[in-house]
Amino acid sequence: MAIGERIKFLRTLRGLTQKGLGLAIGFSEQTADVRVAQYESGTRSPKEKYTDSIANVLEVSPLTLNVPDIDSDLGLIHTLFACEDVYGIKADSVDGVLCLTLDKSSPNYLSMFDMLNKWQKELEKLANDEITKEEYDTWRYNYPKVEAERFRKRIDSLRAKNKEHFEE
Repeated sequence: MAIGERIKFLRTLRGLTQKGLGLAIGFSEQTADVRVAQYESGTRSPKEKYTDSIANVLEVSPLTLNVPDIDSDLGLIHTLFACEDVYGIKADSVDGVLCLTLDKSSPNYLSMFDMLNKWQKELEKLANDEITKEEYDTWRYNYPKVEAERFRKRIDSLRAKNKEHFEE
């Protein structure tokens, strides 16, 4: 999905009009809807500062908007080929099921394993009704920010427990 399609998808998900989004990111009343329509149609691409502002208004990471061009099967497969080159992600078969695997010899193995493992755990929570689809979407559209916030909460909790322990 190209950046314009991502903007439209997320804007609609958030219940915003093109004009509402345009005004929220600082465009004038006269140009707000036109500029957003241009982004969404792909006739114009937002500059980095506007991409950041759009992401902020839509409550997502700018990385969510800047996904590779995967509008076609060929675009997606070439993106996956690039992932093989850079991250060691490969097509494989495990117990007769086609899947993507990580090459343990890749220099990015540990970081990719960590990210994919976190993703799988969130999907598992969703499947087990431990979180809602909205909570899952919030997690993935704001990754890695949500993970950093969770880590901070765990650290703060440990600090509070240690403080209580030493005050006793």
